[in-house]
Amino acid sequence: MTLPRLNIYRHDRGSRALITLAGEIDPATAPLVRTVLERCLDDGITTIDVDLTTVGRCDSNGLNVFLEMSEHATTAHASLRLHHPSPPTARLLTGTGSTPLLLDHRAPPLPSSLLHDFRSTAPPPSPR
Repeated sequence: MTLPRLNIYRHDRGSRALITLAGEIDPATAPLVRTVLERCLDDGITTIDVDLTTVGRCDSNGLNVFLEMSEHATTAHASLRLHHPSPPTARLLTGTGSTPLLLDHRAPPLPSSLLHDFRSTAPPPSPR
């Protein structure tokens, strides 16, 4: 049995969604990320927070998805922000000049109630 290389959890609260990713974002998994972000916009979500705490690796395919979906979100009068990137992902964002587009250090932090609700209801990640 092959285990997924990326687990995706979505938790909505009103017009805000928390997307938590666990694993790797690469050519095989980037389309999954795109699909969940597109679905958020289709569902009328106006604030999309993407928690990268447990993403070990994000390559240029993942970065392109985040940049394209950020542009789509802006067009739909919504926002997409990445939170807690790993050091390699942060270097990718910085090296490509994408940090100001995807990480807004002036944005309010994720509400603790949203994080608490998500963590108490999300299934544990699949073992690797």
